[in-house]
Amino acid sequence: MANTYHQVYIQSVFAVKYREAVIDKKWKPLLMGVLGTLINETGCKTIIVNGIEDHVHCFFGLKPTVSISELMQTIKAKSSKYINDHRLTKVRFEWQVGYGVFSYSHSQIDNVYHYIANQEEHHKHQKFLEEYKEFLDRFEVDYDERYIFEELI
Repeated sequence: MANTYHQVYIQSVFAVKYREAVIDKKWKPLLMGVLGTLINETGCKTIIVNGIEDHVHCFFGLKPTVSISELMQTIKAKSSKYINDHRLTKVRFEWQVGYGVFSYSHSQIDNVYHYIANQEEHHKHQKFLEEYKEFLDRFEVDYDERYIFEELI
């Protein structure tokens, strides 16, 4: 074939280290914009980025020459640096090391978009840990509950 055609839709979910609720509503829109820009700078296409105080969901079209692990490393590192350089938190900001990544078909774009857009309302009824385990179960991902999140010791 003379060209590469692709249609790969990914939702990534990642948490603030120790799931601390430090993403403030005052600067959350700024952070979501930074994350979306960082995704786009890799050649991927941001569909929506949203979250609440302790975690973020990114939904994007994955460019086939970009690995998910490199993308996640880039956006997490650069967004942490942005938060720290602009002193948006009182203490040094870090994302948790791991993340969840889930793939979707084109027909699911609207549902995933609306789900991510309504994170604040959704989390009035379901805690993040419950939500995350539900994703893992729905996508039949094997996991050990001891290693889902880093806990503050």
